[in-house]
Amino acid sequence: MNDEADGDGLRASELVPATGGQWDGLLFDNPTLGMMPWLSWSFTFLFADVSRDDGSSPVSLCIEWVPLTTATWRDMAGQALRNSRFAEPAEASVYFFEHHRYDTVDLQVVEQHGLEIRVAATVSGDLDGLGVDQLTVDQWMTFAGIHVSLSTARSAEAASARLKDFTDVIGLSCSPRRTAGNFMFSPSG
Repeated sequence: MNDEADGDGLRASELVPATGGQWDGLLFDNPTLGMMPWLSWSFTFLFADVSRDDGSSPVSLCIEWVPLTTATWRDMAGQALRNSRFAEPAEASVYFFEHHRYDTVDLQVVEQHGLEIRVAATVSGDLDGLGVDQLTVDQWMTFAGIHVSLSTARSAEAASARLKDFTDVIGLSCSPRRTAGNFMFSPSG
């Protein structure tokens, strides 16, 4: 990792892991663009805030749009993804005052205990000049649920039926969101 940052860039030594990371799912489609329904996963790694002369910023690494082949959200251990180009398929970004993209992702779900998973990841290829060429993380994170946003799901029952085509809904309860076709399946009790 580079520990020299230009100007207000980030230095590797400033990246202090914090607790409270989370993972969640998204069942999504977009018929206008020809995108069929698919389930992807997101993983958010948290770091301590970093200060600059003009203020402080939370810092996080988000790896989104990760397609994993698991049949159930309750058994994620052993799942992995490697891609060498941004958004093909995963997107990795560090948030530090603004969004900074990373080209490559190597992610593995190491173990799972209930709603908690331990995820190890390395991102590299600092596309937006953040100042950290490669970032390696290994954190425990908590399951936040699965968001269902489908053009054809107009009820909780329809959303649940479609979600069952991709993963089980055991242990999840559904609550509608503000806009039609949007539902959140959160861990029960």
